[in-house]
Amino acid sequence: MLKKISVDQVTLGMHIKELCGPWMSHPFWRTKFVLTDPEDIRRLKESSITEVWIDSSKGLDVEPGETREIVEAKVEEVLEETVGREERRKTVSVSEELKEAAKTCAKATDAVREMFGELRMGKALSAGAVDGLVEEITTSLDRNPGALISLARLKTADDYTYMHSVAVSALMVSLAKQMAMTDREIHGAGRAGLLHDLGKANIPMKVLNKPGKLTDEEFNIVKIHPEEGHRILLEAGNKDQVALDVVMHHHEKVDGSGYPHGLNDAEISKLAKMGAVCDVYDAITSNRPYKQGWDPTDSIKKMSEWTGSHFDLEIFQAFVKCIGIYPTGSLVSLTSGRIGVVLDQCPTSLLTPQVKVFFSTRTKTYLKPDMVDLAARGCLEKILGTEDAAKWGIKNVSKYWAAPT
Repeated sequence: MLKKISVDQVTLGMHIKELCGPWMSHPFWRTKFVLTDPEDIRRLKESSITEVWIDSSKGLDVEPGETREIVEAKVEEVLEETVGREERRKTVSVSEELKEAAKTCAKATDAVREMFGELRMGKALSAGAVDGLVEEITTSLDRNPGALISLARLKTADDYTYMHSVAVSALMVSLAKQMAMTDREIHGAGRAGLLHDLGKANIPMKVLNKPGKLTDEEFNIVKIHPEEGHRILLEAGNKDQVALDVVMHHHEKVDGSGYPHGLNDAEISKLAKMGAVCDVYDAITSNRPYKQGWDPTDSIKKMSEWTGSHFDLEIFQAFVKCIGIYPTGSLVSLTSGRIGVVLDQCPTSLLTPQVKVFFSTRTKTYLKPDMVDLAARGCLEKILGTEDAAKWGIKNVSKYWAAPT
């Protein structure tokens, strides 16, 4: 049951559903969580937030007269139930997560589209849903790291800019987890990813959605989007230094050839370097009106050639570890002469993902789809390399991995 209460009524063990007030005034990066630390209550009461929504079905209700011992016992019970739910939600297959990931992706894309639309109409930035969206993206990645990231590559011309922001947010969260950052840092990275292209709201649509190569003049117009995004955040009173940094510097390169400031390696922050890797990976693997996206594995190989000039080597290596040498959606050939699409990663080896095979190179015919776990004991199959779908006349590779069970 949802109930709005005063912050003075808040106690340990309550499940906070929503904090009432401007998003920039919130003392927490999360919007839905169980209060377990007295310090969090102190921070809440010292903030400008005066009311909160609680969910009594997931935590304690407002019940006066309880002793401290009773409250603590209930807190422990709530925590055990919450941890149990979280553990059950984690580590599901890509196929199992795709349905939920699709909902999260669609919701986040719509929110970013609405945010851009308001800015184009001259309205002030309203980013109240950002933290909640990042939390949902993170939850999906907890259950399966590959599902949402891979789905976000399947863009249309109309939603490219918005879904790109969602994809970069998911990639930033996944990379931050791989780099063993704290929960707060992970959330900050995801928020920065979601906002990184905010300045494109002020780029003319005819330039942004041009179905062909940009002229030098048009590219110079696009290149102002980092500074525009930075200005929009500042005018909205945003004091999130991570978001401000990533928005401004995600197009800088370690060799100093990037924009807008031509910063070199030592002058670029770790988060901005992460933003650069995530931004480029999603851009080159996504289909555009004028260009087919590169295969994920080929994209990783190409990006590896740019380390030392475009990307930070250590950060790029961490990125490869979190998405795999053969990311979900990669078309690969096996030693058996069969072709399949990578469906899921092996947590202990980058070279032995799960592959859904569906085509024979020997007979040049489609096969009944079959799952091959290359990491399974006794499996003699190995990946020979990536394949070009056009070479074999294979169309719509995504249908073999992007459909939930």
